[in-house]
Amino acid sequence: MPQELPVSPLAPKKIAKPKQLGKLRLSALASGARYKGRDDVLLVALPKDSTVAGVFTQSKMPSAAVDLSKANLRAAKGRARAILVNAGNANAFTGKAGAQAAVVTAKAVAEKLGCKADEVLVASTGVIGEVLETAPILKALAKAEGKSDFQAAARAIMTTDTFPKLASATAKFGKETVTLTGIAKGSGMIAPDMATMLAFVFTDAALPSAVLQKLLSQANSASFNCVTVDSDTSTSDTCLLVALGEKKISGAAVKSAEDKRLIAFQKALSAVMQNLAQQVARDGEGITKLMTIDVAGAENDAAARRIGLAIGNSPLVKTAIAGADANWGRIVMAIGKSGEKAERDRLAISIGGIKVARSGKVVPGYQEAPVARHMKGKEISIAVNVGADKGKIKGKGKARIWASDLTHGYISINADYRS
Repeated sequence: MPQELPVSPLAPKKIAKPKQLGKLRLSALASGARYKGRDDVLLVALPKDSTVAGVFTQSKMPSAAVDLSKANLRAAKGRARAILVNAGNANAFTGKAGAQAAVVTAKAVAEKLGCKADEVLVASTGVIGEVLETAPILKALAKAEGKSDFQAAARAIMTTDTFPKLASATAKFGKETVTLTGIAKGSGMIAPDMATMLAFVFTDAALPSAVLQKLLSQANSASFNCVTVDSDTSTSDTCLLVALGEKKISGAAVKSAEDKRLIAFQKALSAVMQNLAQQVARDGEGITKLMTIDVAGAENDAAARRIGLAIGNSPLVKTAIAGADANWGRIVMAIGKSGEKAERDRLAISIGGIKVARSGKVVPGYQEAPVARHMKGKEISIAVNVGADKGKIKGKGKARIWASDLTHGYISINADYRS
């Protein structure tokens, strides 16, 4: 894998630098297991009252870290004292040895922090099929002091990422104002069927894990579940939402995610997760252009999402975007293969806000020049209405998808990934 990749042309002009959050302690560490001269391990120490929720890969080949974290979440009943992340080795498809390696690292963290092993969650990202070397990680953990900032934490979990991904927001929480800060990594093997590559969102609010789980699942469906780079779902996808329990809402205890006092918190959580999801799309391996695909008129929101992903995942659409070719017929093709209800003779397509097709055919007097000009930019907008509103079908389903183009750069990065 190349040691240094050029920063994505769609990277944010300024990397966020969130302030330290409550009693959260971050340690970015260098194990030297795969990368030299950089941090590749992150230890997050959490205060005793922390609650947590998680969503994980839907791959039938989950990593040892995913299996252990899911088990520990159940055993500890939604409580956690630490998160350990390593970059460079996914520890997936590694049998009993890989599972034992994950347990060994979790126990080492528990001993260091004085907590139970099932209160430690782990995440791994990188090469599949190689058992995680525990010795370098255990050696690195001995140096953990909890003095790193969020930027260092975000850099420590990167693999082929070209920039660290961070986002932060505040929200009214009863009489309190709470902060939500998240970090994420992801650049390739991005077509999550649940969450993201790796993402961790922290808040100083106090909320029960069951409520966190519902809030996370809702926010995830309109953020990380709407990103694609290459249509490949990782074995390691993990997204955790952690409440540090430092600020309690006034009045009765929160027992439901539908509690109206959580509306501002829900909006802030969605904003942070969508921000991170877009950053992942902007850092797609070899990316030169970002597609924002809006789908309307579908049978339901889930159908709209699948149609949008069919467009964003199509190699023919992606290469047309990369080459600034206004070949909108490929969008028609992608919608048709999605398997979702769509009415050919009611289909409408716009590119860059310019109407290209409606009522199932090219618009009268269509001129390609303005569309071609839009295609030469770095950010491409595509809007489709699939017209699924006949009979009992309401046609109110909608979704927004973020996708990268497909370039020679993607091939080069992945052809040399292990070298």
